[in-house]
Amino acid sequence: MFLVFFFFQVPLGFLQRPAMEKWSLMTVTVLLALTVRWTVSLSSYSGAGKPPMYGDYEAQRHWQEVTYNLPIRQWYFNTSDNNLLYWGLDYPPLTAYHSFLCAYIAKLINPDWIALHASRGYESQPHKLFMRTTVFVADLLIYIPAVILYCCSLKETSTKKQVSSALCILLYPGLILIDHGHFQYNSVSLGFALWGVLCLSYDWDLLGSVAFCLALNYKQMELYHSLPFFCYLLGKCFKKGLKGKGLALLTKIAGTVVVSFAACWLPFCTDVEQMMQVLRRLFPIDRGLFEDKVANIWCSLSVLIKIKNIVSPQTQLKLSFAVTFLSLLPTCIKLTVQPSLRGFKLALVSCALSFFLFSFQVHEKSILLVSVPVCLILNEIPFMATWFLLVSTFSMLPLLLKDGLMLAYTVTTLAFLLACVASFSIFEKTSAEDLQLKPFSLFLKRYVSWFKSFPRIVRSLFLLSVTLMGVLSLMSATVRPPQRLPDLFPVSVSSISCLHFLFFLVYFNIIILWDSKNSRSQKKVS
Repeated sequence: MFLVFFFFQVPLGFLQRPAMEKWSLMTVTVLLALTVRWTVSLSSYSGAGKPPMYGDYEAQRHWQEVTYNLPIRQWYFNTSDNNLLYWGLDYPPLTAYHSFLCAYIAKLINPDWIALHASRGYESQPHKLFMRTTVFVADLLIYIPAVILYCCSLKETSTKKQVSSALCILLYPGLILIDHGHFQYNSVSLGFALWGVLCLSYDWDLLGSVAFCLALNYKQMELYHSLPFFCYLLGKCFKKGLKGKGLALLTKIAGTVVVSFAACWLPFCTDVEQMMQVLRRLFPIDRGLFEDKVANIWCSLSVLIKIKNIVSPQTQLKLSFAVTFLSLLPTCIKLTVQPSLRGFKLALVSCALSFFLFSFQVHEKSILLVSVPVCLILNEIPFMATWFLLVSTFSMLPLLLKDGLMLAYTVTTLAFLLACVASFSIFEKTSAEDLQLKPFSLFLKRYVSWFKSFPRIVRSLFLLSVTLMGVLSLMSATVRPPQRLPDLFPVSVSSISCLHFLFFLVYFNIIILWDSKNSRSQKKVS
């Protein structure tokens, strides 16, 4: 839908010779990205041959089994035919509809793949090929077109930089390894979110709202991006004036959101208990503050302070909500008061990172919700964006090792790093101006003398960081931890990654907030 609308609205300038060359290069880029994805998908998948729960591959297959064989009213309820303890559905309706669509196709190919009860833990080469193809097609239809069109829409950017941006974004290893190796469909929700960003960049606010509603109704973790979307659109309405065009726009956006949610939730809106059960499945607060070794503040602090043992679950929930809210409040206020597309993209990064670091029940794969917005600013701040994307992939190392993806992790990470170095010459982009820190540096130089050598310092830190990640990755894969400390390497990975993410949170907030102060001071001077 979005792709068709886009090509009808954008002028046919791509028929000109230079544009034709650009699209030829983009086609080669897409083919390379698809080849990498397919190669990674052949390496492994989550939980292969490991009963009784198997892994995320089995979860996706089981949802197809449930949605095809049971009526909608039973999809989210615990019954004799739907044991919620065995990979019960815990994503919004669009995920369930997607599972049903895949199941319908699977039924036509081989009914055994989704046979109720009998198909549990089903593994065969034809079925693996089918499941891999479903992720491949989702990428091809939703995520990849959004990336390509976003890069082509970058203003004041050469064709070379547009193609380079697309190549580096599509080669980002974190999303490839999780979706095609570990096996999930994150590219669907993230792709819809990208369509939302793309539409808003063209002032197609209603279509952008629809796109983000689809993202949110596919995976509830898209709440990480909800405040930037809300604040940016609200700020635009304020800017137009809430007594005229702004009020009309606000009314249209609100109506669009309501209609979009109503369409997605329609089968569940007939019964209040149905809706409440779906919400309970989407937000299982009884799971606690965190589960696995995730690179956020709560898991890292638990190494020193056993938060789960000294604070009640309800207090944990309130504490995480308060810290998350306070950490993202300045960015949201700034975006509402001064809405801009650049500020919106930076806010997506900052707010998602705040959610990842401080919110309740975070999974290690949730870092993808920060990484994709970082990809959007790869051409603007290539050095810091590349650094962050490397750390984000490293932070998921324990999960990737569990799935036997060490070789794929190593190769894709090195390929991504080389692509960024070759495309953007990242080591030459470390000045205060290149890092978007010029206003801040002018202020800081008055009080801190060493800031003059900041480019050299930041390059040294990057090399130290990459070396540390490389050594720890190698040790995690080859060295057996001491018996007294069986979780030594996973805890080290999560703690080191958390420290990196805190640094990046400060960095992105400095850019966002200092730009705001600087722009106001410039207005006063003028």
